[in-house]
Parts: sequence; structure tokens; C-alpha cells
Amino acid sequence: MIHAERYWKIQLASLVIFVGMTMFVLSGCSGNSNQEVSPTSGTITVYTAIESELVTQFLEAFNARYPDINVNVVRDSTGVITARLIAEANNPQADLVWGTAASSMMVLEGMGMLEPYAPEGLEHILPMFRSEQETPTWVGNVAWETAFIVNTVELARLGLSIDDIRCYEDLLRPELTGHVVMPAPASSGTGFLTVTAILQLFGRDTDAGWEFFDRLNNNISQFTHSGSAPATMAATGETVIGVSFGYAGITQQRRGVPVEIIWPAMGSGWDMEANALMAKDNIHPAARTFLDWAISDEAMALYNESFPIIATGGGNNMDGYIGNPVDQLIENDFVWIAENREAILARWAREIN
Repeated sequence: MIHAERYWKIQLASLVIFVGMTMFVLSGCSGNSNQEVSPTSGTITVYTAIESELVTQFLEAFNARYPDINVNVVRDSTGVITARLIAEANNPQADLVWGTAASSMMVLEGMGMLEPYAPEGLEHILPMFRSEQETPTWVGNVAWETAFIVNTVELARLGLSIDDIRCYEDLLRPELTGHVVMPAPASSGTGFLTVTAILQLFGRDTDAGWEFFDRLNNNISQFTHSGSAPATMAATGETVIGVSFGYAGITQQRRGVPVEIIWPAMGSGWDMEANALMAKDNIHPAARTFLDWAISDEAMALYNESFPIIATGGGNNMDGYIGNPVDQLIENDFVWIAENREAILARWAREIN
């Protein structure tokens, strides 16, 4: 009996010690979970449509300033990024969006997917490069625009000169049958801004723009996934004319290939690369740090090496551009574009591609 009583006393003492140690461990874990997450460290996921080589260059600068923030990048064309974000609406995987079309941001904004945030330095951003709310849901970086990238050697073989390609209607020339490549608007932001520009220029309340695309379809050899691909194909001679954007053409021209950049006489469709914070339960502070950096003087200087139109209103005239690049941009109705995005893409899929 004595031995049994001693046995249970020992077991009870052991149990008390075990419970005490367990409570200590749990208390320590709980204390850690309540610690504030640092805005200058941790891992964030960034969705972007910025060209891959530029993403690498920009992130090198960001990581030099914030070495303890690990940035997981998901990069694809604008349409793909937009579709992915919408598909993940109920369970956002991205912490923020960086450099994706403002017209897409307005769609996400209408769905309540963006968290308002005023990044540091917002006062330097032009009003046209940010959403209308007092605390913006998105803020722009740069503008990019429609351009024709023309292989002059291949064009001459068709009996045409560079002076024959000056406006959208020139793409309908019979000599160009099967010699024009254009990005698909469903996947490419460049394709979408070009389509919406022509619909607006030809009369968005008429079918004139759609009739133009119906005729242009006879000359299209391929619709590409990305906006830069047509410029690359023109540079290699795979096509005569690539409907693309200015930076893509300038990049090819700098490599010494025989291409000319033509700015459509009626004006270029355009959009803004914009940034936004995703609305989610747990917003990582480092995501705000990234958005602050994305419109900083350092970032703007980097953008300006490739794009003449930046959100601060600064910038410079680059080789390949004629006069003030802003003058080439059409008067764009972004509200109309955002409201009609799905209808435009549905009609394109049904009638054109």
C-alpha cells in the first residue's frame, strides 16, 4: 500500500512538471505569433506583366536596398495575370500587383479585390496615373503605347516602302496578306489597348472598328500570346509588320536589326503599368514597402531608361520617338474600357479569333 501511494505521488509530480513545461512552451509560441512582422523582411508574392528582362533589372535594385525581403515573382502577359487574379478572388495568392495594366486594375477595383493604399511619394504622381479615390486603389508607373515594328528588308521585297505604312488602314494593303502579326487582346495588354483604341477611334458606338478588324484578319498570320512577340518576329524576319509597343521596337532597333518604328497617324492606343495592394486577411507589411519603392525616384529613373512617359511627368525623348511621346497618345476612356472589357473580348473571340 505504501509503495502504491508513493508510486502515484511520483506520477502526479511528473504530470505537474509536464503540464508546466507544456504551458511554458505554448506561452513561448503564443508570444512569437503576436510579434509584429517587419516591413523590411519576409517573403512576398508579386504578380507582374513587366517584361522579364526588366523585372530582373528592377528587382536587383530593390533587393540591393531591401536585402531581407524575398520577392516571389509570377510573371505573365497582362490578360493572363488579370484572369489569374480574378480566378483567385476568393483566396488571393498575390500580396501585390506590380506593373499590370490600369484598365485591368479598374476591373479588379470594381470587384473589391484591391486594398486602398497611399504609397510614400504619392504627391509626385500625376493625377492621370492614379485611381480617383483619396486613398488610391492603384498607382501607375509608366505608359506604353501601340507601335508598328516594320522589317524594312522584308517590306521592300513586297514592293512597299516605309512611307507606305503610316496609319492603321495601311495594314489592310493586299500586299501584306499573311504578313502582319498582332498580339491577342485576351492575353496581351498591348493587344487589348490596340483593339480598344481602334474601336474608339473608328467610333465605339458603331461597328466600324469591328469591320476594320474583320478585314485586317485577312492579313494576320498569327495572334501572339505576348505584346513583345510581334516585334521580335519582325526583327527576325518571321513577319513583315509586328503590331507591338514602342519599347519592344526600340529594344530590337538597338540590336542593329533592320526595323523601323511607325507610330500610327491617328494616334496610339495606350495604357499604364500600375501597382496595387491585394485585399486579403493578412497583408504583409513588406508589400507596402515594395509599393513605396515602386514609385520612388530610384524606380522611376530605372523605368525611364526604357519608357519615355513616366508617372511623375518627368522623362525624356528617346531614340525611336518623334517629338513629345505624350502627343502620340489618343484620348483614352479608361472607364469605358474597364466596363466593356468582357464584352469586347467575347465579341473578339466570337468574330475575329
